[in-house]
This record gives sequence, C-alpha cells and structure tokens, in this order.
Amino acid sequence: MKKLFIFSALCISMLHSAQTFVQVYQNRINQITQTNINNYLTEFAALGVKTTGSVNNNNTFLWLKNKYLAFGYTDAQISENTFNYNGTTTKNLILTKTGTKYPNIFVIVCGHYDTIAGPGVNDNGSGTSVILEMARILKDVPTEYSIKFINFTGEEQGLRGSQNYVNTVVNATNPKMNIKVVFNIDQVGGVAGEVNNTITCERDTNNNPSTNNAASSTITQQLMNCVSLYSALQPNLSYAYGSDYMPFQSNGEVITGFYEFNESTRPHSPGDTYANMDPVFVFNVTKAALGAVQHFATADITTLSVNDCPPERMLQSLRIYPNPASDLIHIEMLNTNLKNFSFSITDPSGKLLIRSENSKKIDVSKLSNGIYFGTMTVEDQKLTKKIVISK
Repeated sequence: MKKLFIFSALCISMLHSAQTFVQVYQNRINQITQTNINNYLTEFAALGVKTTGSVNNNNTFLWLKNKYLAFGYTDAQISENTFNYNGTTTKNLILTKTGTKYPNIFVIVCGHYDTIAGPGVNDNGSGTSVILEMARILKDVPTEYSIKFINFTGEEQGLRGSQNYVNTVVNATNPKMNIKVVFNIDQVGGVAGEVNNTITCERDTNNNPSTNNAASSTITQQLMNCVSLYSALQPNLSYAYGSDYMPFQSNGEVITGFYEFNESTRPHSPGDTYANMDPVFVFNVTKAALGAVQHFATADITTLSVNDCPPERMLQSLRIYPNPASDLIHIEMLNTNLKNFSFSITDPSGKLLIRSENSKKIDVSKLSNGIYFGTMTVEDQKLTKKIVISK
C-alpha cells in the first residue's frame, strides 16, 4: 500500500450529538469472533504471494468467493469485474447486498487482496479479513441502503482494479451508479509487540476535484464517532491517498477509510506475515468498521438481539468447521451464549456414532474417512449438515 504521514493529533472528543449508540448494532458487533479473524488471516497467509494475475492471486479470488458462498450468499449476489494485466486476466470480486429502501444507492466497502513480495497478511489480509467478517454478520440483516463488498486486485500495481471498476461499472451504469460513500479498509494489522489502540480515519483533502471534500469530512467524522461508540480504539484523523478509494475520489465520490496508526515496515516484503502483525487489533478494527457500515447503510434496529433469536433462525446460522475435518470440528451459531443444545453425528445408514450436549468442540478423530451427517438440535428444531472426514 502507501506510507502514511500523520499530520493531525488524536481526535477522540469530536462526537456529534446526533449520532448515538445503538444497542442492536452492538449486538451484531458482539458476534465478531477472534477465532474467525485468526482463521481468515492464517488462510490468507497460506495462499502465498498474490501478485496480480498470478495463480496464487486467482486462488485467493476463489477463496474469497467460496467464503461468501459459505456465509449463505448466492451466486446471483456475486459478480466479477475483469481486466487485463501483463497479458493475463485478473478479477475484482463484488458482493452486492440489496437495500430495502434505497436499493439503487450504494455503500461501497472495499479493500485489495493482491500482494507483492510476500503473503501480505497485513497489507492487505487484514482489511480482507475485516470485510469478510462484516459480510458474514450482515448476511441476514436488512439495510436501507445497498452494500457492495468489493475485493480489488491490482492495487499494488497502481490502483488498477479499482480504476477499472470505476471506468467499466460505476461510470458505465445508466444512469451512473449512485454511491453514498466509499469506505476503504487497507493495512489495518498493526505491529506485533506494540500497543495498537488507535485507528486512523482518512478523509478527502484532494483538490482534484475539491467539491467532494466537505462531504468526505462529514462522513469521516461519522466514522470516527463509530470508532468511539463501538470499539475500545481511539480515532485519529488524517488524509486519504494511495489506495483504492482514490479512483472514486477522482470521480467525485464521497470517500473515507481506515489505516493503521502504528505503521508496519513489513508490507511489500516477505516479512509481512501473521507473526509480525497484531490479530487482536484486526478484531478491534472489525468492531469499529461494523458499527460504521451499519450506520452508513442504516441497518435495521428492530431485529431481535442474538440472545432473543428463535431456534430456527439460530440454526440457519449454523457453521461447522473445518469441513473436511480430521480430528476436531467446531460449531458456531448466531447466539454465542446458547447453552442448551445437542449435536449428533451419524453415518449414511443413520447409525448414531457421536452425541454431545452443549459442546462446541467435537472430537471426530476416531471416525474413518468418509461422509457423515451432523445434526444440531435446539429445543424442538433440528438442522442436519454433511460432514466429510479426511485424514
């Protein structure tokens, strides 16, 4: 990405009186898990150097797409924006979640997934992980404005993916795409061993054009407010440059963004690894980001809290991972505080092999390779999913 030059002091006292804490937003933020963040980061690291147009870059695109599908999004909600780089075809990935009141006005949440010279776990596996976790949690949450979660490639070669998207989608839409705000998340991994308690919030100060600067300042102030309302982080105000919001800025759109305050020296090198950044900071950044996206998109505030969710809705959120598994599987549902449930595993003939009560970790090490069926029971509701054992 870029190198950041901080020019302003911490701005933590600028809460706007009209922007207040929303408990339902916080309930959703409480669904963010450190385990998920760690898994995204380590899986991203394992995909290697993701130079635009490379095999690893294409594999990362497929990894992202499969993540969204696993969250329950459909193929119809996922689109590709292709362009050529050095004689190869490469792709931006766009996930669209349609708004209930303003379906043709978009909140764009974006970050790049390409890297150079290293696995890029901070730059920008961190931003990628934040976007994934927000998309997972917001899957069934109604929002008045539509949301586009966009994973760009080609950022490291000069913002090529985001520029192509502006040229071939934003400006090629008739009428031109109506964008409320572009929220870019790039390099938010922090530095291992340091106290990472501050996130930089970026506003538009560019004079070409300058007509969108005031609106960017307003939306960035709202972003800072959300940092203070929904996370333990402190917001720092700075300026936007050098990342995927800039083609939008030049197009006259309203932009804002997140960037780490303690700046790593590892990006663009083999040292940009999981060990050299701070996964807990990414977890905290995700909290602030999810608060902001709910605010920008006007998320529903009448939805039942996670603790009041009916069993059928909790079961719809059931996630069993890893799958395929070898020795241990984990169970995850919408209500992380649920205490009374059972989980059983049967073979294809229906023979009961494993049964557990109120456990979210299941030992499957004694099962042979093959296909089994896991059934979660909550009160009088049941849901069965296929489990593959592969050792």
